[in-house]
Amino acid sequence: MTETSDTGYQVLARKYRPATFADLIGQDAMVRTLKNAFAADRIAQAFMLTGIRGTGKTTTARIIAKGLNCIGVDGAGGPTTDPCGQCQNCVAIAQGRHVDVMEMDAASHTGVQNIRDAIIETVSYRAAQARYKIFIIDEVHMLSTSAFNALLKTLEEPPPHVKFLFATTEIRKVPVTVLSRCQRFDLRRIEPEVMIAHLQKVAGREGAQIAEDALALITRAAEGSVRDAMSLLDQAIAHGAGETTADQVRAMLGLADRGRVLDLFEAVMRGDAAGAIDELGAQYADGADPVAVLRDLAEITHWLSVIKITPAAAEDPTIGPDERMRGRSLAEALPMRVLTRMWQMLLKALEEVAIAPNAMMAAEMAVIRMTHVADLPTPGDLVKKLQSTPPPSGGGGGVRAPAGMAPTNAPRAQLSAPRVGGGGSGGATQAALQQAPGPDLSLYPSFASVVALIEETRDIKLLVEVKNCLRLISYAPGRMEFQLTNDAPGDLVQRLKRSLQLATGANWIISLANEGGAPTIAEQDRAAADVAQAEIARHPLMQSVMAAFPKARIASIRTRAELLAAAQAEALPELPDADDLPEDWDPFEDE
Repeated sequence: MTETSDTGYQVLARKYRPATFADLIGQDAMVRTLKNAFAADRIAQAFMLTGIRGTGKTTTARIIAKGLNCIGVDGAGGPTTDPCGQCQNCVAIAQGRHVDVMEMDAASHTGVQNIRDAIIETVSYRAAQARYKIFIIDEVHMLSTSAFNALLKTLEEPPPHVKFLFATTEIRKVPVTVLSRCQRFDLRRIEPEVMIAHLQKVAGREGAQIAEDALALITRAAEGSVRDAMSLLDQAIAHGAGETTADQVRAMLGLADRGRVLDLFEAVMRGDAAGAIDELGAQYADGADPVAVLRDLAEITHWLSVIKITPAAAEDPTIGPDERMRGRSLAEALPMRVLTRMWQMLLKALEEVAIAPNAMMAAEMAVIRMTHVADLPTPGDLVKKLQSTPPPSGGGGGVRAPAGMAPTNAPRAQLSAPRVGGGGSGGATQAALQQAPGPDLSLYPSFASVVALIEETRDIKLLVEVKNCLRLISYAPGRMEFQLTNDAPGDLVQRLKRSLQLATGANWIISLANEGGAPTIAEQDRAAADVAQAEIARHPLMQSVMAAFPKARIASIRTRAELLAAAQAEALPELPDADDLPEDWDPFEDE
C-alpha cells in the first residue's frame, strides 16, 4: 500500500513507507514473533524497537498501533498483524491524527514535566475511539534520567487499555530498568540482495530506468538503511532524468570508480609512486573527493583482508564480477602483514586529511608514503631473516660481520688486533677471524675486574646499581652468583649480562639466591670510610682541631697519594715529606 498526498510531490521514502508487516523487508524474525504473539493473544504492554537509522523502527511502531486498533472494514475485527488500512482507526493512524495514538518526540520533550503532562496524567482515562491508547515515543534514549524514573511505575503496571511503543538508535543509553519492562526487538541492517531487489521494484513503479550497478552503488552507500537508499534513489532518478547509469550515480555521490580505485591500489602496492599520483590526480580532476578515495582504499584493504580469511566474502552482490576476480587475485598475492600495515597507514592518512589545510595535498603525501613502504619487509620478515642467518663460529651468537671488519661481540683483545695477512683479501680476513680462539675470560679473574670493565664502558647507571644492589656470593670467570637487595631494579641482571656479553664476547652465566650474599661494594666502601674516619678522629692532631672548632666535621678522607695527584694536577707546590717536618710544627699556627 502506498501513501499519496494531494498537496505536492511526496518523496519515495514516505510514498513507499510500509503499511503492513508484509511490506516490511529484512525483518523476518521480528515479524514472525509479533504475528505469533498477536495470534496467541500474548501482546506485551511495551515494545522497544532499536536499530540503525532508516530500518523501520517508527514505521513498525505505527503498524503495531494500527494492528492493535484495527476494527476491519465491517467494524467487527480484533487485534491483527494485517491491518485493513481502510477502517477509520487505520486511516487516522496512517495520517497521524488519531486521538488515542499519541506520537511523541523525546528529543524535544526530554523533561519529567513532559512525561507527566503527556503520559502519567492521561493513562488512567480510557481510549476515546480506539481499543487501546497507544504512546509512541521516538528516540526515547534522549529522555532525562528524571523522566525515565517518572515513567517506571506506569510502564511496569499500565492500565489494560494502554500500550507503549519506544524507538531508539542508542539502546545503550536507555536505562536497564526501562529495558527490563519492555519486549525488545533489534531491527537488522538490510542485506544487499534484499535492498537491490527492493530498489528495483520501486524504480519500476516510478517508471525509471536505472542500471543494476548503479543500484549496487546506492546500496553500498546506504549501509543497510532503507530510508537512506530510498533518498539516494530519489536523487539518482532526478539526476539521470529517468535513465540513470553507474557513472552518474558515482558522480552524484562524489565517488571514484571502484575499478580505478583498484588501479590506484595496485599502483601503490607495486611501489609505483608516479603512477599512483597520476591516477589520484585524474580521479580528483573527474570530481572524486580525496577523502572518499582514501576511504575506498581502506575499504578495499579491509575487503581483501576478509577474502584471505573467508574466500566466500568475494561474492558480494554490490561488487561487479570483474572487480571480484581482481580482488581474489590481489588477496592471493598480498600477505596479511602487508595488508595490515596498509590499513594502519590509511587510518593515519584519513586523520591527516581531516586536519590538513589542503585535502588533496595530504592525500598525495599519504599515497607517496604508502608506495615507498609497499616493497619494504615487515618487522616480522626482518626478524625471521635475522634468525635464519647463521651465527659466526667462534662468537657468542652475534650477527656475522662483513668482510674486513671484526664482529661486534668480539673481546677487546680481538678488536684491537691487527688484520691477518696485511693487505690481503676480505675473505682471508673473515676466515682468520672465524678461526680465532674464543674470548679469554682469564682477563677478569675477580669481581673487581668486572666492575672495572663496567666503569670502562662508561655505563654510569649500571655501575651505580652494581655497586649498590648486588651482594656477591661466588665468582668465577664467566659465572657469578648474587643476592639482590630489596631496591634492585627488576632488569638489572639482564642488563648486566648483556653489557658483559657485548664487552667480552662471552655469554656470562648469572644466577641469583635469596641469602648468603656478602655486603655490596657500596656498603664495603662505607664501612671502610667509617673505620678510617674513626681512626682519624682518635689522632691527637684531629682532636685538637675538633676542640678548636666544635662544629667541624670530617667531610672526606683522602690519602697522601691522592693529595699529591691533586697537587700535580693543579700545579701546586709539592708537599714536604712527613719526616722533614719539625716535631713542634703546627699547621694552624699563624705565620
